[in-house]
Amino acid sequence: MSFFQAAFLGLVEGLTEFLPVSSTGHLILTSRLLAIPQTEFLKTFEIAIQLGAILAVLALYWRRFLRSPEALKRVIAAFLPTAVLGLVFYKMVKTYLLSNDAVVVWSLAIGGLVMIVFERRRRPPVVPVAAIEAISYRQAAIIGLCQALAMIPGVSRSGATIIGGLALGIDRAVIVEFSFLLAVPTMAAAVGLDLLKSGGFAAADAGVLLVGFIASFAVALAAVRFFLRFVRHHDFSAFGAYRIAAALAYALIAK
Repeated sequence: MSFFQAAFLGLVEGLTEFLPVSSTGHLILTSRLLAIPQTEFLKTFEIAIQLGAILAVLALYWRRFLRSPEALKRVIAAFLPTAVLGLVFYKMVKTYLLSNDAVVVWSLAIGGLVMIVFERRRRPPVVPVAAIEAISYRQAAIIGLCQALAMIPGVSRSGATIIGGLALGIDRAVIVEFSFLLAVPTMAAAVGLDLLKSGGFAAADAGVLLVGFIASFAVALAAVRFFLRFVRHHDFSAFGAYRIAAALAYALIAK
């Protein structure tokens, strides 16, 4: 993998990690379009550069973690279902799903359709959950189960958690922020598990990983700020339409 390819994949990761469009799906499809060899290192790279996006969230929200133990408890409650299911299905996901273009394309398209239909039919609750600290542990656990669906590449971790939270009556801005916070333990655990299972990476690959990491961090900072502004005035129908268009475009190009 060249440094240009690493930087481009880092840009894609940082831009898409916190948007409901599936960063994993975009990384897989982008690597195909760039003709990057489908090696075990590429799979590890696509997971490891998520550390850049994690650092971006920590840079923006570290005070939130320190000052609100109640919010932290909700994050942990939501993380646990994902952690358990991730351990159980890790091998199957990495062996069969991460290398399957058809899974990504269909997940993007179906997820986009679900997003559009959900937004059209959704009726805002009379009294929404207006703070992370007000999310019940039951609601947090359900959100964690929704997040686990994102083990299927193309589903979108943020999309699954946000749609799940909205369905539970949580305010849009609140569930978006909660999704950001939940990303930290989730992605940290995913990266740690992958490095442990795969045996890490060669020293010669460290430079490529660093380039991807830096690009991911810088772009994720901007993407998080953009998304927070966006959700104050828009629903997610546009992201749903984009997902369907991206799936169709890739299916046509890859023929």
